[in-house]
Amino acid sequence: MTPINPASLLIIAFLGVALVVLLITWARIPAFLALAVAALFVGLAARMPLTEIPRAFQAGMGDTLGSIAMVIGLGTVIGKLLAESGGAVVVSRALANALGERRLDWALMLSGFIIGLPVFFQVGLVLLAPVLFTAQRQTRTPLLRLGLPLVAGLSAAHGLVPPHPGPLAAIERLGADPGRTLFYSLILGLPLAIISGPIYAHYICRRVHVEPGPIAEQFTNVATHTRTPTLSVTLVTMLMPVLLMLLAAAAQIAMPDGALRRAIVFVGSPLVAMLVATILSLVTFGRSCGFDRVRLLKFAEESLPPIAGVLLVVGAGGGFGRVLVVAHVDTAIAQAMGGLQLSPLVMGWVIASLLRVSVGSATVSVITAASIMAPLVGGMPNVNKELLVVSIGAGSLIASHVNDGGFWLVKEYLNMSVPQTLATWTVIETIVSVAGLGGVLALGLFL
Repeated sequence: MTPINPASLLIIAFLGVALVVLLITWARIPAFLALAVAALFVGLAARMPLTEIPRAFQAGMGDTLGSIAMVIGLGTVIGKLLAESGGAVVVSRALANALGERRLDWALMLSGFIIGLPVFFQVGLVLLAPVLFTAQRQTRTPLLRLGLPLVAGLSAAHGLVPPHPGPLAAIERLGADPGRTLFYSLILGLPLAIISGPIYAHYICRRVHVEPGPIAEQFTNVATHTRTPTLSVTLVTMLMPVLLMLLAAAAQIAMPDGALRRAIVFVGSPLVAMLVATILSLVTFGRSCGFDRVRLLKFAEESLPPIAGVLLVVGAGGGFGRVLVVAHVDTAIAQAMGGLQLSPLVMGWVIASLLRVSVGSATVSVITAASIMAPLVGGMPNVNKELLVVSIGAGSLIASHVNDGGFWLVKEYLNMSVPQTLATWTVIETIVSVAGLGGVLALGLFL
C-alpha cells in the first residue's frame, strides 16, 4: 500500500477535527459518536489497515479512561461528601473572607495553581469543583467568572511545572537541570495563570453566558447535615491527595531507590492517593458529621450517574487522538519541521504546538517534541535546556479542542456548548501557550 505523504496526513487530520465540530454543532450528533465517526474517517483516509482503526480507537479510549476514570469517580464521591457535609460552604466562606467576594476569581485561580502543582489537571478539577459550585451559588457570580480562572490555574501548573509527567520526561530527554526548570516554570506559570484566568474571564464573561448544569446541581443541592466539619479538617481531607502526590514527587527526586521510596511513590500515585482520600472523607465528611452508612452509600451512588456521560466523551476524545497518532500525524509534523531554520526555543514550541493541535494530548506532545529536539540541541552548548523544557511545555498547551480529553471535561463541568468551550477554554490554553513562549524568549535575553 502506497504511504501517504506528510502534507496529505496533515490535511486529513485537519478535516477530521473539522468533521467533529461540524457533526456536533450542525448535525447535533452526540459528542462521543461524532468523535468515533471522525476517527473512522481519519483511519480510512490515512489508509490504515481496517482492523487497526477500531483497535487504535479502543486502545486510546482505554488508556485515557484507565488513567482518569477511577480518579474522576473517586474525586466525585469526595466532592459529594464535601458538599453534603457542608465542607464546601466552609471553604467557600474562608476564600471569600480571605480575599473578599469581589476577588473570588483570584482566590480560585490561586487555589487551582497551587493544588495543580503536584496533581493532575483532572484530579484538581474534581477536588475543587464543589468549592467552585458552592461559591458560585452563594455569591450569584456568573459560573464562568469563577470557573475559568480555576481551570486556568490548574492548566498552567499542569503543562509547565515539574513534577508533571510531560515536563519531567522533557527534562530527562534534554538533560536539563530539574531545579532550574522548576524555578523558571514557576516564574512564568503564575503570571500566565493570571492573564489567562481572571483577566481573560473578566472580558469573555460579558459575551458568553452559561448556567450551572447537572454536575453543579448535585454539589449544591445537598441534604441537611448534622455537624459541619471544621476548616482544618476540610482542608486536610481535600488536600490529602495533593500532599501524598507531592510527597511521592519529592521521594523520586531526593531518595535513593529502595523499598521505602517505592512505597511512598505507590501511595502517592493518583489512584491510590485518591482512594486514601476517599476513605478518609467517609470518616471526616461522613460519620463525623452524623451520616450513617445508609446515607453514605446513597450519597456515593447519587454522585456517579452525572459523570457517566463525561467519561464516555473524554474516552472518545482519547480514542480519536490515538487514531491520529497511529496514522503517523506526529511523524508528518516532525518531517515538516525538519528543514526550518528557527531558534531552538521557538522550534521546540512550534513542534509541541503542532503535535498538540493534531493529537490532542499535552503529555504526548511534550515527550515527542523533546525527543525530536534532543539530538538537534545535543551539539549546541549555548542552548538553555531548562528554558527549552518550559517552551515545549507552553507549546503543548495551545488550542485544546475536540481531540483533547481535557476539552470535554471542562465543557461538561462548566456546562458549555462546543462553541462556548472553544471561545473560553481553547482561548485560555492558547493565551498560556503564546504568552509562555513570549516569556521564555524574554527570559532568554537575560540568561
